[in-house]
Amino acid sequence: ERSAEGLKVVQSSAQTDRSVEGGEGEEKTRAMAAFVGVSALSTARVQRASVSRSSATVVRMAKSQAIPFLEKPDTLDGSLAGDAGFDPLRLSKYLNLKYLRAAELKHGRICMLATLGWVVQEIVRLPGPMFQEKHALQAIYKVPLASWVQIIAFISIIELVTFRSNYDDSSAPGDYGFDPLNLGKSGVIERYQLNEIKNGRLAMIAFMGFLFQQLVTGQGVIEQLANFKSV
Repeated sequence: ERSAEGLKVVQSSAQTDRSVEGGEGEEKTRAMAAFVGVSALSTARVQRASVSRSSATVVRMAKSQAIPFLEKPDTLDGSLAGDAGFDPLRLSKYLNLKYLRAAELKHGRICMLATLGWVVQEIVRLPGPMFQEKHALQAIYKVPLASWVQIIAFISIIELVTFRSNYDDSSAPGDYGFDPLNLGKSGVIERYQLNEIKNGRLAMIAFMGFLFQQLVTGQGVIEQLANFKSV
């Protein structure tokens, strides 16, 4: 009987050891699972952070090059020469982009001629009493009515002839086939287009400067530079 009781004690001790080992194994399994779960969560967070940073990069790329704190309109995709994403009034969303570029080129070309004429008129003048005024604003009142009619008629004819081409996709905006010096050769046309739009924009700003300078001081551009007279 004593041997039988001893055998039972040994068996119960073995079962206890097995249960303890089994408990430790389960605890190890739970700890491993928790570690794997934490690692997976950390990896997911890192991936989400990477995606967020990538999205932020895309948003920064969509900013305007000319005005970095504003978003670039979708219509300004960089296909036009001199496109820096400058459209703070969002006109390109509501008006035809080709028409807007043609209008910009036309105003730039006019202002390039106007700024040159504004300065040259102070130095060189045609013979005749109506051409002797060296200040551009005062010279307006020297032009007779018949001359104004000719100027307005000439401008109107040009606008009527070129109006449809502003919406025609078969040609580039502002391209009226005028190239007497054959500068628009393949490979250099893009450079000349960029030069033209940049000089046109500069001329528009210069013309406004000339205009307000003469309105405020009453002096011509060269006259003020030569005498340095204050307002």
